[in-house]
Amino acid sequence: MSLINTQEQQLLIDAIQRVENKTDAELVTVLARQADDYRYIPLLWASLLALLLPGAVNYYPEWLNPHQLILSQWALFIGLALLFQIPALQSRLVPRQVRHWRASNLARRQFLEQNLHHTTGETGMLIFVSEAERYVEILVDRGISARIPDAYWQGIVAQFTEQVRRGNVAKGFVECIDACGVELQRQLPATTAKNELPNHLVIL
Repeated sequence: MSLINTQEQQLLIDAIQRVENKTDAELVTVLARQADDYRYIPLLWASLLALLLPGAVNYYPEWLNPHQLILSQWALFIGLALLFQIPALQSRLVPRQVRHWRASNLARRQFLEQNLHHTTGETGMLIFVSEAERYVEILVDRGISARIPDAYWQGIVAQFTEQVRRGNVAKGFVECIDACGVELQRQLPATTAKNELPNHLVIL
């Protein structure tokens, strides 16, 4: 998994400052390496397969007596639970909907933890990336959503998501910030000089 180095983080800080100098919006960027460890998913798969496979194989020929069947289920569960801990396999076992659900929940928690709901004029904006899930989301407070519909950000999110897939997280951040800034400057031009929230990248 790629990491954003110090030089790239400075580019993000500069991009945020450019936007905030021209608009009343307060931008916060968050990069999560992974939204969840998903340890429970491999165990669920191992439990399900261990419960069903030995019984299905043994259903007609009845090679195993009940005692042997239970032992085979236990052994299969242990073997699969260990096998599914391999990262390459584990990532394939987690449904995309689950990965995105966990990432979306983390984004909403970060919106609150970074105090984006307490800005003057309710103009907080979170640009959130969960790298392992290749998930990008933009969350805004009511002062922004009242002037810019949420649907507007979808195209920017799609372009950023593609950059994350390519491993260009820092470049994607800067492009996303600049793209957001164009519409923010149009709809929420700067009325006062302020900087309520830190401009640095938050890394989880």
